Amino acid sequence: MASVYQINKGVSKPIMFKGLKAQYIAYLAIGLVLLLLAFAIGYVAGLSLFLLMPVIIIIGTVLFFAVFRLSHRFGEHGLMKFLAKRNLPDHIKFRSRRLFTQLKQQNHGRSI
Repeated sequence: MASVYQINKGVSKPIMFKGLKAQYIAYLAIGLVLLLLAFAIGYVAGLSLFLLMPVIIIIGTVLFFAVFRLSHRFGEHGLMKFLAKRNLPDHIKFRSRRLFTQLKQQNHGRSI
């Protein structure tokens, strides 16, 4: 008697939610939680709701557009690659060859 197993074909695909990919879901969630905390702090501090609500709504809209734009522009791993590439130096200066000559002398006789 043969058993029938279903194959999960989405194993290696990134997590997606309403067009957001991978870590951008977390970025949006963290931003929304921070907006909720900002609203609560402003409300407890006694700020007017007529001032507080439009500010929170505008910042929330900007957050949504920014996160969706980053998700569509960079994709799953593109933002991390972009930030890593930005931190690379343009060039490296060596004023002496001593580093390389000492490296050769230290490894002399040993296999790498």
